[in-house]
Amino acid sequence: MSRFCKSAAGVLLTLALPAWALASPCDGTQVSSTTVAFDGAPITLQAALSRVREASPAVRAAALEVRARGAEADQAGRRLNPTLDLEIENFGGSGSLGGFGQNETTLSYAQTFELGGKRAKREQAARANQSLGLAECEVVLRASELQTALVFYELVAAIELARLAEEASSLSQSLSETVDKRVTAGAAAPPELSRAQADAASLQAEAVAARARVETLRYELASLWGEPAPRFILPVDQLPQPDRAALSTASATEHPLLALADATEQLRDAERRSALANGTPNLTVSGGLRRFEGSNDNAFVLGLSVPLPLFDKNEDAARASELRRDAARMNAVATEARLRADEAAARQQVRAASDRVQVYEQTAVPAARAAYEASVKGYTAGRFDLTTTLDARKGLIAANTSAIQARRDLAAARMRLNSLLGAAPFQGDFQ
Repeated sequence: MSRFCKSAAGVLLTLALPAWALASPCDGTQVSSTTVAFDGAPITLQAALSRVREASPAVRAAALEVRARGAEADQAGRRLNPTLDLEIENFGGSGSLGGFGQNETTLSYAQTFELGGKRAKREQAARANQSLGLAECEVVLRASELQTALVFYELVAAIELARLAEEASSLSQSLSETVDKRVTAGAAAPPELSRAQADAASLQAEAVAARARVETLRYELASLWGEPAPRFILPVDQLPQPDRAALSTASATEHPLLALADATEQLRDAERRSALANGTPNLTVSGGLRRFEGSNDNAFVLGLSVPLPLFDKNEDAARASELRRDAARMNAVATEARLRADEAAARQQVRAASDRVQVYEQTAVPAARAAYEASVKGYTAGRFDLTTTLDARKGLIAANTSAIQARRDLAAARMRLNSLLGAAPFQGDFQ
């Protein structure tokens, strides 16, 4: 429970800070839809994350919800309004009570006092709901950041794959020229040239598709911060290489989902206390002045009103809130266990992705490159047929493609792990 209390206290402290001291977009103050232009340099992961933090529609909507719940909390702390009553009695009857000669007029002021700390506990529950909204916004923010990082590295991988497709197309053109020379010299059959040209055309089409994939991801990345069209220059970042020493040693105990679970428990507990307080009857005090028209006399009146809690003490609502609090407590424990399991799985995925990258780049790619170079020399010398050379080139392209995809998967695995740990670039520095 100490962890829950610390987390809830931290959330409430965050809400109590002045707006200028809050660094997170979820403080509810950053709601402007103005677009900040990029500085003309190639976009980086940090630049993309900063753009999402300040302009993501999902984050901004969640931040506005925090402000709305703050307004509801202010409303919950308001006192009940008094009432002003005017009563005219004993008029328009029969006999001496006809007309207004014998009527009694009473003007009174009444105020209901909420007993049992209802107002304070109601406001505490509303503040807890505001804290829950802040925690929900932080979850949305972390998810948006992770999605941005994944799309960014998907874009980087697409750029590398497009570059590889261009190189493959260039290799196919060179091979086609070599085949043309052999056919012209009578060392190869004419169908080999048609086959080489068809293969080159196919690779050229794949290069076009690869460039189109880059454009698609540019738009997808820009849409994450609400822009209909990208206005940034393509990144020049490279996909990461294996580096297990760079893995964070932190744990997933600071993930926003834990703060969300804690805030939910605090809200349910505050609702339980408010429900218990609602079982205490309110007291209404009234006082006023009564005028007797028949004798022209005046008199003061005083009244007290208290509901009798004979049938409804709000016990069922309090019991329901207590059950929901217990469920929230169970969910908090389960959330922590799930995050720890996710952390262990993410670390394993990073290790596996690192091993894949090393296998491809240290063994598969060099071997495929050596095989292709040897096959081209052999074909030029007439020792190998065209099929062997084409197969070797396909093997080289496949090895390079797999290596890029492995490094992309490594980047994604690292981002997922760092998102769980709150490590860079998800360390929460929004300054």
